[in-house]
Amino acid sequence: MSKLSERFTLLDHRYGAPNYHPLPIVLEKGKGVYVWDVNGKRYFDMLSAYSALNQGHNHPQIVAAAKAQLNRLTLTSRAFHNTLMGPLLKEICRLTGQDKAILMNSGAEAVETAIKAMRIWGYQIKRIPKNRAEIIVCRNNFHGRTTTIVGFSSDPDSYEGFGPKTPGFVEIEYGSAEALERAITPNTCGFLFEPIQGEAGVLIPPEGYLRKIRTICSRKNVLLCADEIQTGLGRTGKLFCCDHEKIRPDLIILGKALSGGLYPISAVAARAEIMNLFTAGKHGSTFGGNPLASAIGLAALNVIIKEKLPQKAAATGNYFKSLLRTLKSDRIRDIRGKGLLIGVELKIPARPFCEALAKNGILAKETHEKTIRLAPPLLITKAQTLEAFGLISSALAHR
Repeated sequence: MSKLSERFTLLDHRYGAPNYHPLPIVLEKGKGVYVWDVNGKRYFDMLSAYSALNQGHNHPQIVAAAKAQLNRLTLTSRAFHNTLMGPLLKEICRLTGQDKAILMNSGAEAVETAIKAMRIWGYQIKRIPKNRAEIIVCRNNFHGRTTTIVGFSSDPDSYEGFGPKTPGFVEIEYGSAEALERAITPNTCGFLFEPIQGEAGVLIPPEGYLRKIRTICSRKNVLLCADEIQTGLGRTGKLFCCDHEKIRPDLIILGKALSGGLYPISAVAARAEIMNLFTAGKHGSTFGGNPLASAIGLAALNVIIKEKLPQKAAATGNYFKSLLRTLKSDRIRDIRGKGLLIGVELKIPARPFCEALAKNGILAKETHEKTIRLAPPLLITKAQTLEAFGLISSALAHR
């Protein structure tokens, strides 16, 4: 590590809580699929801030929208209307096929909003007895870091030391429609799931799973809630991962790429029957739907649609996986993924390989100890993918 990098790293260690274990890289600039460190070294970004940068770093159209709005109006709170929130809500509803949406900031806030929506629907519409509503979740889920959410995590790193766990959640095996059917009771108001479990190691459910759980939830009068914060907005080769099996959830949670990496923006979209239960005073956010966020969100969605990023993710993702499957290494256990959400599972810890990749100019991060997640911005070209693959192959060969 250079002295310049060490200076910034030491500041982080001295004044920051040690709640992350980052690679020893200090970044200062980004453009498209690339980032540069403080010493001027260029890297391929193969993490995309956990899929927040589907449009790439500093997309000029999104940056221009942000700059223009910064000179006009940034925040009103929800005490007043503004000229941009409505258009963003309309576009989210058009793309998701839902009736109404609510805008928040972080992904975790949106998940909490969805939990509240499912519960109030359970009490007011399904008529579940007071304080008895249950939400079914999946083992190895990752939905955020709030105390409620970590309470239904199966990862001790997430929940240990933060108890007591919030009641009202039932955990089942991921990818099993039969487990879902067995877990549903008259008090079940919703099923919260990820179409692909990214943090768990890019775990993909069996073909037909999404259609089966849609059928079960409809038949049992249970809300189907898809957390598409990481998988949505083009990442898996469709606009939404649920589109692969042509299902529409009752609620869909969005975040990350909803801002193109410029600003925290999240949303929950759902049927009017659900959203209309959020009457005045029931829920809110000072910054949710503010003019700056709305301007950025509109530009970010426009880039995804106009530049056909889902289609690019599908084509380039297939090409990338085909290259990766040519790797001849007895250290690789599996290569899996959809679109440009790819997991390379190793037989040994992945951290040393991520460090070797960084030395070769590839920034990726291990997840669940033995899986390297490869998720570049969706605008990566085949030529760039081929170049990145060469660097990945070289790093694996020398470990």
